[in-house]
Amino acid sequence: MNDHATITMKDIAEALGVSVTTVSRALKDHPRIGKETRERIKAYAQEHNFFPNVIAESLRKSRVQPQKVIGVIIPQFAHYYFSTILAGIEEEASSHGYRIMVAQSNEKYEREVKICQSFYENKVCGIIVSQAKDTTEYSHFQRLIDLGVPLVFYDRICTGVNASRVVVDDYMGAFTAVHHLIETGCRKIAFFGSSMKLEISKNRYNGYRDAMLKNGLKPDDNFFRVCDNRTDAERITPDILNKEDVPDAFFAVNDDTAIGILYTAKRMGYRIPQDISICGFTNGQRAIACDPMLTTVEQRGIAVGEEAANILIGQVEGAIPMEKVVKRIVRTRLVIRGTTR
Repeated sequence: MNDHATITMKDIAEALGVSVTTVSRALKDHPRIGKETRERIKAYAQEHNFFPNVIAESLRKSRVQPQKVIGVIIPQFAHYYFSTILAGIEEEASSHGYRIMVAQSNEKYEREVKICQSFYENKVCGIIVSQAKDTTEYSHFQRLIDLGVPLVFYDRICTGVNASRVVVDDYMGAFTAVHHLIETGCRKIAFFGSSMKLEISKNRYNGYRDAMLKNGLKPDDNFFRVCDNRTDAERITPDILNKEDVPDAFFAVNDDTAIGILYTAKRMGYRIPQDISICGFTNGQRAIACDPMLTTVEQRGIAVGEEAANILIGQVEGAIPMEKVVKRIVRTRLVIRGTTR
C-alpha cells in the first residue's frame, strides 16, 4: 500500500478479517478484545500510518475538551455567497467555543482531496464543505466518514455519500423567480445555469422548467446555456440576442451571470426591463450596485452557515448521533428591483 494513502478502519478490518467494531475497540484497548488481536490490529495500523482522529472522539466523550477546531472547505473566497456562509459558520462556531480552519479548493478536485487529508492530519474535530465544481469522485469524503470524522455539506451537496447537509430551497427559489417573470408579461425566458452535474443546477433548472410548464409555456432549448459567471455571460449573450427569435427575459443561476447579461443587453441597445427582464440568484452587494438594480433570489448564506455549524457541533458533542443524516433546507426570498417589470 502507498505510504501516503489514507487507510481507514474498514481497510484494516478487511485486511485482517475482523469487523470495523473490533478494529475500533482494539485501537482503544477495549478489554473485550483479546491481547493478541489488539496487538495485531495496532501493528497493522502503525505499519500503514493509521491514526484515529482523537480530537473528534474525545470531544464526543469527554467534558475535558482539547483544541476545538472545525475545518471549513470553501470553493472560492471571492464569491459573495460563500463569504456570507463562512460568516455564519464562524459566528455559530464561536458562540460554542470553537475556532475554524478555512481552506479554498478553488473549484479543483485535486486540491479538495489534499485539503481533506490535511484537515484530518491536523486533527480537526469535523469538516464543513461545499464540493468543487469538477468533483465527480467522492472517495475522499467517504474516507473521512469511515474514519469517524463528522462531515456536513452546504450548498453544493455530495449525493455520492450519505452525509448531513444544508441547502437553500433552490427549486422553489427558481420557481418563484420565473413565475414572477411570467406574471409581469414575459413569455420567452432564457435559462443560464451551471453544469447539470451539480445538484443545485438540477434543482434550479427544474424550478424554472416547472414554472414555465405550469403557466402553459414550453421551455425553449435554444434559450438554454451552461453559463455561471459574468465573463462567459458577456461572451455568450450576444449570440442569443443577435438571433431573429430573442428572449424577453433571462433567469440566471447567480447574480454575476445576471449582471453580465444586463450590461451586454444594454450595450446592444436593449432597454431593461422594458425590452428584456433579468433575474439573478444570490442577492449580494453587486445586485444593488448595478443599473438598474437587480431583481434576484436571496439565498440567506449566513443562515446556511449557522445551520451547518450547528449540525456539526451537535455531532461532535454527541447531541446528534454520528450515524444520523441531518438534512436542513433554508428558504429563499425573491427581492424585486429594477430589472423586472
